[in-house]
Amino acid sequence: MTSIAGLLAEAKRRLQDSDSPALDAELLLCHVLGKPRSFLFTWPEREVDEVLAAQFHQLLARRISGEPVAYLLGRREFYGHEFLVSVDTLIPRPDTELLVDIALETLPAEDSLRVADLGTGTGAIAISLGLARPTWQLLAVDYVVAVLDLVERNVRRLRAANVTPLQSSWYSRLQGPFDAIVSNPPYIRANDVHLQRGDVRFEPRSALVGGDDGLDDIRLIVSGAPARLRAGGLLALEHGYDQGAAVRELFHAAGFQSVETRRDYGDNERVTFGFYGARDAQ
Repeated sequence: MTSIAGLLAEAKRRLQDSDSPALDAELLLCHVLGKPRSFLFTWPEREVDEVLAAQFHQLLARRISGEPVAYLLGRREFYGHEFLVSVDTLIPRPDTELLVDIALETLPAEDSLRVADLGTGTGAIAISLGLARPTWQLLAVDYVVAVLDLVERNVRRLRAANVTPLQSSWYSRLQGPFDAIVSNPPYIRANDVHLQRGDVRFEPRSALVGGDDGLDDIRLIVSGAPARLRAGGLLALEHGYDQGAAVRELFHAAGFQSVETRRDYGDNERVTFGFYGARDAQ
């Protein structure tokens, strides 16, 4: 049998193409052992059963082939909550937390607001907002049935009773008005080289690609928002690092005011938001 320290050392050597070989190895071994990371550091000399070691090596081989750790574990942390993930959804990323921050910052905390999260994926945005604002009512909207099944599981696990999954292709089944619409839609260009790199290679293409210029779905969401928002309603969208100017132009053309773009943790323009009509009319 091999010790915990031995398995980790081997995994780190074999994961040199990863941006975080040590962390990847530790997370995979914790998953197999059913233990927290502190266990690895407390008992490095403890021997690992051959069956568990074989399971670890299977996961390690899949990670070496490029499969995202989140898919291997079936979960990912976002906004302080652990979400179930699957190959049907995008993997929630820290930069998207900025979208949640903006909604919480700009909308009245105690009011009973209606908020729609379009293209919800795991439900991370809608559920994070719902847990932070119990008086709000949120629709987690997606077209894919398997995705909505996952959202429902995350709603139950995290006890987000004010979040309701809804099957809809963008606005097709939405009945307004809403106080806010938020979305992390597909926004990568169809020929973008990043689609062949890293974790993105394994994520659903339909949730990534937004047409030739990456803006097809963003155009649809922006143009359809005024008919679904209350006066003063918020629209907030995540987009590509180089799309801020184009998205602001779309917002202005649709009649949004106080349009602003915020930068992510890497100092890239990442979320654009604005308000439709006078905000004091809310």
